[in-house]
Amino acid sequence: MEIKMIALPGTKPSVVGKINVKIDEDVKKDQELLQVETAKGNRTIKAPVSGVIKDVKVVEGQNVVAGEVLFVLEENKEEEEETVVAKKNVVALSSDICVIGGGPGGYVAAIYAAKKGKKVVLVEKGKLGGTCLNVGCIPTKALIKSSEVYASILDSESFGLEKAEIPAPDMKNLVERKDKIVKRLVDGIDFLMNKNNIKVISGAGSFKDRSTVAVESGDEIDEISFTDAIIATGSVSSKINIPGIENEFVLDSTKALSLLKLPEHLTIIGGGAIGLEFAFLFNSLGSKVTVIEFLDRLVSNMDKDISSEILKIAEKKGIKIELSSKVKEFSPLIDGKGIVLFEKDGKDYRSVCDKAIVAVGRASYFDKLNAEGIGIELNDRGRGIKVDKHMKTNLDHIYAIGDVNNLIQLAHAASEEGIIAVKNILNEEASFNVSDVPAVIFTTPEIASVGICEEKAKALGIEYKIGHFDFVGNGKALTMNEEDGFIKILKDKDDTVIGATLIGPDASSLISALSIAVKNHLKDSELVDTIFPHPTTGEVIHEAALDLSIGALHQ
Repeated sequence: MEIKMIALPGTKPSVVGKINVKIDEDVKKDQELLQVETAKGNRTIKAPVSGVIKDVKVVEGQNVVAGEVLFVLEENKEEEEETVVAKKNVVALSSDICVIGGGPGGYVAAIYAAKKGKKVVLVEKGKLGGTCLNVGCIPTKALIKSSEVYASILDSESFGLEKAEIPAPDMKNLVERKDKIVKRLVDGIDFLMNKNNIKVISGAGSFKDRSTVAVESGDEIDEISFTDAIIATGSVSSKINIPGIENEFVLDSTKALSLLKLPEHLTIIGGGAIGLEFAFLFNSLGSKVTVIEFLDRLVSNMDKDISSEILKIAEKKGIKIELSSKVKEFSPLIDGKGIVLFEKDGKDYRSVCDKAIVAVGRASYFDKLNAEGIGIELNDRGRGIKVDKHMKTNLDHIYAIGDVNNLIQLAHAASEEGIIAVKNILNEEASFNVSDVPAVIFTTPEIASVGICEEKAKALGIEYKIGHFDFVGNGKALTMNEEDGFIKILKDKDDTVIGATLIGPDASSLISALSIAVKNHLKDSELVDTIFPHPTTGEVIHEAALDLSIGALHQ
């Protein structure tokens, strides 16, 4: 570290006075190194940190100017850290289970464990509820509902209503409504923590050793001893290295949820679940939306027929889709707008927009946790903490749940993994199966799936049959003016339901019944023998189940 002459007022030269240290001498932070004679009197130059003087660049009586190097110092970082720690008050806490992270995985695990009689301490550096509740699932769905209401008003004439004055979307009011919902739910979790006698520590937790978690907050360090620990630190928005991404018109999903002015033209990078939800949301509110996707299809984790159907619906709604396109640069314009430069078919194209949202997925977050420091293994590619089907890491008493293990990044999966972890801590056998987890994308119409999709069944060489039914044949869907989409159910050679996929109205609710079928290995005949109420969208499940045998009745 170079210690330089500071800038001082006046025109008179500064002269080095008494030098108080020599080469190889140890010095402490704020120790006087030399005196400088200035036009305003003598000034003292002090050591900014503790360390060893490695070189003295000036002599007594020498004139010096601002910025001139006076000393070279080798910093003693260990001593500095020890000094900081020594000043902090250490508070010792004990727990049966220490949960690090208060998102949908962590707080559910904490409550479940507390209800089972365990003494639980939960550590959360931000707000309870994590990404999902504060800047993810709940906020987006609140805004999506507002956009759906607005779209229904615009379409009121098709329902036989007289055309009335059309209100304009007020982003400030939409965001305020969203924030109120979020606050109410966060307060609800806080209430549940108190109700279940769970001690919540605010701050970032890290492993001091294999039986202690340390949390620094202000002048205090909480050291929590534990018998078992559950890591539930979640994920963060993935970062991509594209020139210009730091420009103000480029947003991540968190900032996009707090826009107070509706963009006239919005460009979204990423055609997965997050990107498409934003695309349909802002399209419904009246923005012109362009989606740029690197792959050759949208929602690539779904079957190709789902990708084709949502592409067709998106384009029908006026959303511009650019597939097989690579974003190369973000460039600002003088009026606050920007340009997204992307390459497609070997040619460069530009999308001019008010805002650009980067929605390319999320990455497991375990920075500063010191997981590797205590010997916890990561996945093969280092993209998450390695766990077995019981959510256990390679250390028998430490578990990792939710996005941080990168098995599947869904809030309800994290909650289930949290319960499974606690059950195993209690020596109750429980395991996690990714195929049992339903997934939902809140586009318009919604998309949902569970179990083994058709493409995976082909890849695994599973012998299967498909039952298919279009929503256009469903009476309730027609009354809703939502006839786009279809359902398909897969069964194996033993007639067991192994998966299902929907795109259509109420898909987010319908998938629950199909999840029960997949989880419990029901036969298609058991779905056929189930009575579904009429008129409901749920009848599409019955029709698709019938199509697995004799054929759908209404198609």
